[in-house]
Parts: sequence; C-alpha cells; structure tokens
Amino acid sequence: MAGGPTVTDGVDGAPPVPRVVGPEEWAEARRTLLLQEKALTRMKDSVAAMRRRMPVTEVTIDYTFAGVDGPVTLHELFDGRPQLIVQHFMFAPDWEEGCDGCSMMTDHIGPLSHLHARRTSFALVSRAPVEKLEPFRRRMGWDVPWVSSGESTFNEDVGATVDGEERQALSVFLRHGERVFHSWSTFARGEEPFMLVFDLLDLTPYGRQETWEDSPRGWPQDSPYTWMRLHDRYEE
Repeated sequence: MAGGPTVTDGVDGAPPVPRVVGPEEWAEARRTLLLQEKALTRMKDSVAAMRRRMPVTEVTIDYTFAGVDGPVTLHELFDGRPQLIVQHFMFAPDWEEGCDGCSMMTDHIGPLSHLHARRTSFALVSRAPVEKLEPFRRRMGWDVPWVSSGESTFNEDVGATVDGEERQALSVFLRHGERVFHSWSTFARGEEPFMLVFDLLDLTPYGRQETWEDSPRGWPQDSPYTWMRLHDRYEE
C-alpha cells in the first residue's frame, strides 16, 4: 500500500526514506507486521500440505537426454533416489548462453548434499546441445547435473517449451521402482521462492525496486527484470 510521509536523506538526487519514528513506535509497527508474516508462514505450510496430497500422473515415455558423459535416461537422473527436481533452464538450441533469470536461480541452489540427505536429486534440463551447456556450466561455476533434452519431446511434453518458445519452469518427479510419475510443475513467478535474492530484497525498504511493486511515491523503480545479469556481467 502507498506509504505515509517520507523524508529525504539530505543528499541531492537520493531517494526518500520511510517515515522516521522513535523506538517504541517502530517496535509496535514491527509487531503488527509480524502477525501478517506469521499468517503467511502458516498459509505456506497449508499449501505445502495440499501439494503433498496432490495426485501424480505416470510418465509413460522413456526419455533419454544427452549428458557430458553420454546418454542419460530420466530414470537415471534420479541417481538412485525416489525424488527428482528438474529446473527447466531456458537455453534454446540457437542461443549462445543461458537465460539471466534461470542463471540467477541456479546460483542459489547451493550444495546438492542437503537435498540428497532428504532422498531428492536435482538436475538442469535444457534444449541446447550439451556442447553449449557444459562450457556455460563451467563458466558459471556450478556443480549441478545438466543434460540436453534437444533430441526428445521432454520440454514440450511438460510445458517448458511452447510453440518453440522457452519458459521458466520447475518440475518434480517421483520414482517408484521402475515407474516414474510427474507430481508438480510451476512456471514464471512460481519459481521466485527458489531465487533467494527476491526474498532478501523483499525485506528491504526499497524492495525489488521494480515498477509493478506497490511502493511509496518516489521509491527507486525500474522495469521488471531489466536489471538482471549473469553474475559475471554486472561489472559491465
């Protein structure tokens, strides 16, 4: 919601700052907001409980991907674990490098050992050939499995490529013996919870600083996503 009175910080050209109050008024405002934050946490728990009760649909196609060491089946991507999270990384066959936003998400994945501890594997899947994927993975410094689905209909079948256009997406699969099931997918802003930078920026007074946000007048804002870069491109 639009905020109340603001004051400048006294530096020419600098954005305004929120209303300045004493410690007691600040503590009361924080307590009020905390009630909403706790409600949001409980809502998240409720939605997660519903997700765990969703039905699954069986994957009946024996997909094979191209990996850096040769062919890899969907079953093999599980690496012996019952659960698999796939990031549908936007990297079309004719692109020379991967998507900025997808790269930002992969930057935040961290060591896969934490997922492995909960019997869950993680992999990136893109349509670009592995000859492009592997150099880009090394450039970005990622230690995650990455395979190419360019010789299969996997991307199209899960909605990660529509009419030849790439879509940011995340899918979850479940393995039971030799059978594989598709349990969940999300697209576009549904991936935001896995891109920590957004949650961190949401904690700050200026937020994400994008034009769609409901912020007080005068807050710094740019068009959505235009500020994103590959992490080795910000200096440019």
